Amino acid sequence: MKIVTWNVNGIRAVVKKDFFETVKNLNPDILCLQETKAQVDETKEALSGVADDFNIVANAAEQKGYSGTATLSKTEAVHTSEDMGKEEHDKEGRVICTEFEHFFLVNVYVPNSGQNLVRLDYRETWDLDFLAYLKDLEKKKPVIVCGDMNVAHQAIDLKNDKSNYNKTAGYTQKEIDGMTRFLENGFVDTFRHFHPDEVAYTYWSYRFSARKKNIGWRLDYFLISESLLDKVEKIEILSDIMGSDHCPVALTLTL
Repeated sequence: MKIVTWNVNGIRAVVKKDFFETVKNLNPDILCLQETKAQVDETKEALSGVADDFNIVANAAEQKGYSGTATLSKTEAVHTSEDMGKEEHDKEGRVICTEFEHFFLVNVYVPNSGQNLVRLDYRETWDLDFLAYLKDLEKKKPVIVCGDMNVAHQAIDLKNDKSNYNKTAGYTQKEIDGMTRFLENGFVDTFRHFHPDEVAYTYWSYRFSARKKNIGWRLDYFLISESLLDKVEKIEILSDIMGSDHCPVALTLTL
C-alpha cells in the first residue's frame, strides 16, 4: 500500500499545474492533501478529474480560502470522521481520520505559529490535544499520521537552524518539544528512522529562489505507531515534484 501526503498550497491552483498527471504517475492507494484553501464542494469540484479513481473526503475551515484537508482513497474507508471533537480546534478543517482494516490514517495540517509567533501558545495546546486524540485512537488499532506538521524537529531538518531557532514559526523550542512528545509516546518519525543522517527538505519559501538553492525545511511527516514499523517498505521525500511550495512524501507499507 502506497500512501502519499502533500501540502498543495491551494487545491484550485495546484490542479492547473500538472497535478492530475503527477497523481497518475505517483499511483497512490491513498493521497492526503493539506492546505486545500477551499470549501468542501469546491475541493471536490477541483478534484473531479480523479473522482472516478478515488473516494474523496474533504474538510474545510469556516474561514473561506484558508487551511483545509482532503483524503483520497482507492479503497473505501470503514469509517471517516473530521476534526478532533474539541471546539477550539475544529473550525479550521485541519483533521480527517479514515479508518481502514489494519489502521487509522489521520491526515493533518497542524497550525502554524504565525508571524511573530502570535499563535505559539495556541499551537502548544493543539499539540497536546492532538497527541491525546491520537493515543485514544491507538487504543483501538495502530495509527498512521501524515501531513504538514509545521515543525522542523532537529537542526538537520532545516537549512538555517541557528538563525531561526526560537525566532521563526516551526523551529521554536515549544514546537520542537511538541514533536519530541509524539515520539516519546510511541510514534515513529519514519523518514528520520530510516534515514537518520540524510538532509532532505519538504518545504521551500517562494522567496529568494529558496528551492533552487535548496534552502528548505522538513515540515511534512509520516508518524506511525511502533507496531507498524516492521511493515514499512520505504519512505521517500519526492523533492523533484513541483506545483506547491511543499513536495509530496510517500510511504509504502506491506500489510
